[in-house]
Order: sequence, then C-alpha cells, then structure tokens
Amino acid sequence: MPHASPAPRSALQHTAFYRFVRLQTPQDVAQRVRELTGSLTGSILVAPEGINGMLAGSTQTLDAVEHALRNDTRLGGAFAGMAFKRSACRTAPFHRMKVHVKPEIVPLGIDGVDATQAAGIDVSPEEWDALIDADDVVLLDNRNSFEFRLGHFRGAVDPQVANFRDFPAYVLAHAERWKAEGKRIAMYCTGGIRCEKTSAWMAGLGLPAYQLQGGILNYFQQMPDAAARWQGECFVFDNRVALDTRLQQTQTTLEDVYSAEPDGAWRLARARRLAAASGPA
Repeated sequence: MPHASPAPRSALQHTAFYRFVRLQTPQDVAQRVRELTGSLTGSILVAPEGINGMLAGSTQTLDAVEHALRNDTRLGGAFAGMAFKRSACRTAPFHRMKVHVKPEIVPLGIDGVDATQAAGIDVSPEEWDALIDADDVVLLDNRNSFEFRLGHFRGAVDPQVANFRDFPAYVLAHAERWKAEGKRIAMYCTGGIRCEKTSAWMAGLGLPAYQLQGGILNYFQQMPDAAARWQGECFVFDNRVALDTRLQQTQTTLEDVYSAEPDGAWRLARARRLAAASGPA
C-alpha cells in the first residue's frame, strides 16, 4: 500500500477491531499486516487465536486499510467481515505503528480457552437495554476497577479486579449461587474482546453469557441516548484517555484516572513509560 502523508490532526480518526480466528502462521500474518498498515500509527497484536488492534489515520487511509485487512488475498480471508469501530480524535492516539506476535491476543490466564468457537450470546445495542432491565439478569462489568470507576452502565456490578486475569476468580466465587437463583449473566467491556474470551470459558461452566455486541464503543456509536444508561466516561487504552457517550475525547487525564487507585502510582508511571516509548523516534 502506498505510504500516505500524515493526516492533519483535526482529520484524525481512530479505529478499533479484533477477530478470534485460527491463524496457522501468525508471523506471516503479522508481516503482511505491517505492510498494509505502514502509513498509519497504532498497535496490533497477532496470535494463533486471531488479531486485536487499534489504528489512527485519515478517514480515507483507514477506509483503505480496513478494506485491505478484510479482503487482502495474502490474508486468506481470515478477517473477512471483521467489524471496525470508529471514533474521532482531538489528540493523536499513537505516535508509532507497532505490530507484535503474541501467544494470545487477550490473556485470560486460563489455558485451553478457545474463543474461536462462538460461545457467548450476542446482544445488539438496540436490545441491550431491555435485557439489563430484566429481574433475572446479573450485569457484570468485565473490565478493571479503575475503568468501572471512571464510567459504567447504571446498575452494573464491579467485580473489583485489578487485571483481566483476575476476572475468572470472581465468576467462580459466584457461579453456583447464580445457577441456584436462575440468574442470567450479561457482560460488557470496551470493545467486546474480553467478553468473547470470557464467555468461551464460562460456557464450560454451564454459564452461558449474554454479551454486548461490539462493546461499549459500539453502544455509544449506535445509541443516540446512550447517556441515559451510561454514567461517566469510558476509558480507552490510547493517548486520548477517555471518551464520552458521543465518542468525543474528554478532559480527563491519566492522573485523574489513577490518582485514587491503590496501585495508582505504579499504573501512572507505567502509562507514562508506554507513552514515552511510543513517542517519535
């Protein structure tokens, strides 16, 4: 793909995507993805279980790269039909382009979980409100506690985890009670990927989970009245820090996010190191 000139900051768009799919040669996939995304900035993980990424660039460049990821013949159709979630940028989300090969695109901390086989029950943003209003539904926020405190769906439960790998312990501690009470489990996360990985594991426990299709970002995108159900902001893992229900960057800083956390000093220092590492070469 031809190298495009950097877009004016006012024209920057952010796109987020993932796909659980078996990749036989993730190193080869990663190399092709590097070639296709060389004109952008962002971060992409490729693993035997699929792809997870975020990119920033002009609308036209993102259009071209999204089309290429879905249709490039050298990718063998692995990402055909993959969904992309767009949002605007006031701050450049990234400064470099990084494509890494990892053992997993999202580590749950449990071996043998196969999220390439659909296990959760997708619920569209339009159907979500009715689901979470039901008396027999437990609404779980499948994110870290600092994300929950910044913003969440009204009535959601905070499992109070510091890391995604801690989430299964919370589920195991409550699973039998939920079953005995006939509860259905509804989960949401930022873009959907954590819920898909978790629901694949939960299915083996006899706990089918309803998951918000496309996550919080898709809900904000599809629901003009999202603020009626959502309280606060949504943390995003890039330089913009947080978005409101209209997918607009807020004034929230990393200091605002982490200052009240028990391990906030460590998290803030780590976030600053990562930002510095992704700065201009």
